[in-house]
Amino acid sequence: MKKLLLAICLVLVLASCADEKTIDGITYRPYGLLNQETCKNDSIQYEISGWAVFSGILFCEFIAPPVYTFGFNLWEPIGKKSEEIKNKGVIN
Repeated sequence: MKKLLLAICLVLVLASCADEKTIDGITYRPYGLLNQETCKNDSIQYEISGWAVFSGILFCEFIAPPVYTFGFNLWEPIGKKSEEIKNKGVIN
């Protein structure tokens, strides 16, 4: 019974991660708090994955699922940044 519960938890964590997205023929991967320096692309707009946050909170008593979801799969790519987003907060 414990193995079945562990397998269900593992499937839920892996299924609720942020998704990759192909934009203009290039596939961008999600990033988190631990791989932000290497995976975040400044020309791509990202948003927080609700499913990743949900699974991180749901499995907060375990160590590996929240570290994986918040560390490597928290923000998912949604598209290219427009000029309005790039210049947000800039005073002309």
